[in-house]
Amino acid sequence: MRPQVSRLNWMKALVLLSLLSALAAFSSSCDRVGKANNSKPSPASEMTAPTVAVAKAERQTLSQSQELLAEFAPYQEIDLHAKIAGYVKNIYVDVGDRVKQGQLLAVLEVPEQQADLDQAQAAVSSAEEEVKRTESQLGEAKAAYQVAHITYGRLAEVPKVNPHLIAQQEIDEAQAKDLETEAKVSTSKAAISVARQKLMEARASLDRIKTLITYTKIQAPFNGTVTKRYADTGAMIPAGTSESNQALPLVRLSEDDVLRLILPVPESVVGLIHVGGPVEITVQSLRRTFTGTVWRFTDKVDTSTRTMDTEIYVKNTDRVLKPGMYASAKLTLDRAPSALAVPVQAVSFAQNKATVWTVKQDNTVEERPVTTGAETPSLVEIVSGLKEGDLVIVGNRSELKSGQRVEPKVVELAASTERTP
Repeated sequence: MRPQVSRLNWMKALVLLSLLSALAAFSSSCDRVGKANNSKPSPASEMTAPTVAVAKAERQTLSQSQELLAEFAPYQEIDLHAKIAGYVKNIYVDVGDRVKQGQLLAVLEVPEQQADLDQAQAAVSSAEEEVKRTESQLGEAKAAYQVAHITYGRLAEVPKVNPHLIAQQEIDEAQAKDLETEAKVSTSKAAISVARQKLMEARASLDRIKTLITYTKIQAPFNGTVTKRYADTGAMIPAGTSESNQALPLVRLSEDDVLRLILPVPESVVGLIHVGGPVEITVQSLRRTFTGTVWRFTDKVDTSTRTMDTEIYVKNTDRVLKPGMYASAKLTLDRAPSALAVPVQAVSFAQNKATVWTVKQDNTVEERPVTTGAETPSLVEIVSGLKEGDLVIVGNRSELKSGQRVEPKVVELAASTERTP
């Protein structure tokens, strides 16, 4: 019986060994499963807050501008013509000369003017003599009338005292003499009026000749620079009032102490143009910048170009600027000196409404409606909806949800303060 017992024990040991191997294999499998499960992210790691770029709403000076190209023109420029025809006796200026208002530029010679002047003076002298003669005749006529009138008056009284002392014919002759001398007085007065009228005409003719003589002296109508000379000594100059197209000017005069820039302002910003507005003018050829002001504008949009001509007034006392130079003019259209500004990327526009995403103190996000104002290429003025120091999200906001927790990272606000439409 002893051998059977040993065989039974050996079989039990074999079964036990198999169970232990199976248990070990199961334990190893469980360990692998546990390790695999531990390698997956936990729910806590799945809820980590994303980092977003934010900017602070800050006060800045924002300005809107419009930059246009234009050509400098003189404040005023004329081709100076003679008022009468004549030969150039002397010309005292040439191209580039600076002249002052009233300065003598040229003298014309008109040979027949002296004869006309002598004739007019003679006519005046003759008319004055005629006035003196008629005045003398009037004095004589008045004296004769006075004597005749007194004589007739005395004779007319005699018949009242003594009817038969004087014949009626003598009285009638005295009356006729009285009437005749009275008529001569009236005639002398009329002659004086005619003589005085002729004297006035003669003097007017003399004044006209003298005025024409002053036209032989060509003077500068304003301060400026001679930019062109058309005639030389001895040239025949037609009258500037002549209808002939061949009327030749003497010189061209340009006032360049002040220059104009005529800018074609687009219709979109016409409403922002105002007289006195500052303008920054850059002349590339000189590598210099000048200042000017809006002087005037047409107040009407040209229907063919959809622009409004706007004149800029530029002082040029040192005459560095030359008419004809090109310049770039930057018009300041609108200026907000203390605007609450955020980056353009922070504002969304949809259905005529503006919104921004803000990060609150608990680092949760919120979409907020705002009212915008002035705008530059990089900044937008927030009129309402934000306060200074609020954090706004810049960049992509499509993945954000209201109330979501984020990790804000502040970026610097753009420094650009100008906008060119």
